[in-house]
Amino acid sequence: MKNRQSGFTLVEIAIVLVIIGLLLGGILKGQEMITNAKVRNISDQGSAIKAAFFSFQDRYRAIPGDFSNAQATIPGVINGDGNGRVTTNAERGQFWLHLSAAGFLTGSFDGGAQANNLNCPSTRCPTNAYGAPLMFSWGNMASGTGQQTHQLRTGRSIPVNVLAELDRKVDDGVPRNGSFQNDRQASNNACANGAGRASNYQLTVADPETDCGGVHIF
Repeated sequence: MKNRQSGFTLVEIAIVLVIIGLLLGGILKGQEMITNAKVRNISDQGSAIKAAFFSFQDRYRAIPGDFSNAQATIPGVINGDGNGRVTTNAERGQFWLHLSAAGFLTGSFDGGAQANNLNCPSTRCPTNAYGAPLMFSWGNMASGTGQQTHQLRTGRSIPVNVLAELDRKVDDGVPRNGSFQNDRQASNNACANGAGRASNYQLTVADPETDCGGVHIF
């Protein structure tokens, strides 16, 4: 009697390959949707803080954190020095408290003093979509300029592909140019290379840097 050999037919193999392709496509699409959601979250957060900043300025004719008559106007806060810049440790901590206590920003912040770095506790500063604290201050942390200005820093822990997409969404997609730039204190050289409009985000598969950060220039 002849021995019958069992195995997959070409049709069965084709069906398996189609299923695998659909699964991989679904996984990749899911990852893309998650990335896009993170980008929207960080972008919306930046827009909300900017809107809160300018609304506060319009109402009180002063800058949050720096407002020299804050105690007499907003319960539970302390005054800034009124020089038009958020420069001191006390003002950087009070910035978020002024905005929230005045009703322009949601959240509970203690208003404690904060150095000009990205190590602010979550009780004092809001956090980004990756759980890293934001910072607002007068400074020059944007990697493509030495100009001193008010800057909103997105915080660290942002993957380079997310930061690049965020830059394309809110600015020009160039890490060291425009109104949104790479943060010089957040793995600057690992996240971007080059200078000015010739710079690029380092979108390498081998090392998808996950400790990047950006700066909104006011």
